[in-house]
Amino acid sequence: MPDETTILRFRHLLEKHQLTVKLFAEVRKLREEKKLLLKSGTIVDATLIAAPPSSKNAAQERDPEMKQTRKGQQRHFGMKLHVGTDRRGLVHSVMTGPASQGDITRLDDLLHG
Repeated sequence: MPDETTILRFRHLLEKHQLTVKLFAEVRKLREEKKLLLKSGTIVDATLIAAPPSSKNAAQERDPEMKQTRKGQQRHFGMKLHVGTDRRGLVHSVMTGPASQGDITRLDDLLHG
């Protein structure tokens, strides 16, 4: 495995001879030939909607969709908003669910086209 200095020298050599654009163009061409380059699709992301842990509804019960989850080392309580967008960033699908629900479980509802 090359060390950081070797990689940096190689990078500067590519830049000096203006080879980075040519290199990436060649990689793109190879990926297109092998059908490994995605040109369309859906970006799926989720965000947590926080709720106070002691929140209760009119029946003095917690909302069943409010759950606890962990993101990194922090714990969160609330719901999760799953969003599907196209390449331009336009939203075409939105789903909500408990915060503990994995993003992958909502893919069938969010994929578009």
